[in-house]
Amino acid sequence: MILTVKHLRKQFENCLAVDDISFSIETGEITGFVGPNGAGKTTTMRILATIEQCTDGLVELDGRSLLEYPELARKHIGYVPDSLPSNSDMTVHEYLDFFARAYGLKTPKRQETVSQLEEFTNLVGIREKYIDSLSKGMKQRVSIARALISDPDFILMDEPAAGLDPRARIELRELLKILCEQGKGILISSHILSELSEICTSTVIIERGELLKSGKISEVVKEVTSSNKRVIHIRALESSEELSKKLILEPLVSKISVLGNDIEFEYEGSDEQAADLLSVLIKGGFHIVAFGFKQQNLESVFMNITKGDVQ
Repeated sequence: MILTVKHLRKQFENCLAVDDISFSIETGEITGFVGPNGAGKTTTMRILATIEQCTDGLVELDGRSLLEYPELARKHIGYVPDSLPSNSDMTVHEYLDFFARAYGLKTPKRQETVSQLEEFTNLVGIREKYIDSLSKGMKQRVSIARALISDPDFILMDEPAAGLDPRARIELRELLKILCEQGKGILISSHILSELSEICTSTVIIERGELLKSGKISEVVKEVTSSNKRVIHIRALESSEELSKKLILEPLVSKISVLGNDIEFEYEGSDEQAADLLSVLIKGGFHIVAFGFKQQNLESVFMNITKGDVQ
């Protein structure tokens, strides 16, 4: 299945939160939804989940409009908001059972579904605990279990790793991989770009409500770095200051930065010219320990194309 956004706009009183963005996500893929704070990510997700109405544009599920048929979203889209459940009078089991009833599941199907979700999200041991007594990581698991009650084809996750400890983030990452293997399409927003790079195959990057890039991460990285301006990382036994003075004289070198015993700089030459540069440095008496092009990833692409502006 394909969830498609076409020319989506959302105008609040004095703010254009989403400005004519178009992209698509597919089942069986994890798509990283990336942008600075205030970029419009949460608003977009709320529109896709039919919680918020757009000012203009279309959201389609396999060609059928969710604006005309919002019931499709209830069946095919699960939403994990950035706010976690905080019910003080409900246990984990009661909370999930309540939403299963809201989705119209009847006994014994409802009991079977809730039990399976508690086991899948590792909530069995705390099913009788009250929600407001849980840690943030456990509340996040409850929120994910709730979003899975209808067995949706797509899951929208708004900053699910925010505030989680390292172990909880790792467990969340593994859970997302399992869901993807089950054929679900996942749109996940996060500020932890290094982790998104590990699990995402596609990305959508927005800023100030505008779409900057979208598509397969490998293709976006290739497009952004197509200018042939790449980053070289060097480590030498000599002083970084002396090495940087030498590099300044090289015509294809720019934006030199010293990082302790390491140096990074932008290089506009070919692989052959980079090899010649290494030869020049060695002949100049520098003892090079490491020399190579720095691999570009989602984090470097984000830093290259965004300005950090907020609305």
